[in-house]
Amino acid sequence: MGCGRVGSTLARSLEDRNHTVSIIDTEPDAFRRLGPGFNGDKIAGLGFDQEVLEKAGIRRADAFAAVSSGDNSNIIAARVARETFGIQQVVARIYDPGRAEVYQRLGITTVATVKWTADQVLRRILPAGAEPDFRDPSGTIRVDHLPVPEIWVGARVGQLQEQARCRVAWIDRLGEGVLPDRDSVIQEGDMLHLVIREESANQAYEVLGRGPEHSD
Repeated sequence: MGCGRVGSTLARSLEDRNHTVSIIDTEPDAFRRLGPGFNGDKIAGLGFDQEVLEKAGIRRADAFAAVSSGDNSNIIAARVARETFGIQQVVARIYDPGRAEVYQRLGITTVATVKWTADQVLRRILPAGAEPDFRDPSGTIRVDHLPVPEIWVGARVGQLQEQARCRVAWIDRLGEGVLPDRDSVIQEGDMLHLVIREESANQAYEVLGRGPEHSD
């Protein structure tokens, strides 16, 4: 639901990945953003109206995204898709981060646009570890990305995990993602993606700063 910049981009991206897409908008002119190559259904109407959703094929849908410019419309449409039609994969775009957190707790995945954008900027201007890439809803687990400290180059992943009490989920290396095992050797230029307990994050970064501890 919503054929603005986000909705039209999402619809084209899904179709490029060989998914069947229906898109709903109150303004028929909005469908021009899709371009002539879009093959999905274009439905004019309110995205929380059950008849409109039926016309768009909601009963055959595997997922529903509410990405119009209105918080109220998005959350109502998301709830109708989930509670009336039983769609499990539902995402709503919400501008108000406070409301987004409420609906997140109700089981509706939300993207708080302003907060998300600010967080993305923060993660790129703050020192490593100051702000995680992801934090689970309970606030217990976080995912951080970290350029490998030079002092750890040549060490094994298992040693880093044991000493820093974290997990290396994956490594970005030379433009590709690598799933390491305990014996994988950390290389210069690696970008580590670490899973850490929030309560242990400061200790983990202290260990990463000190470097490997070698037993006698």
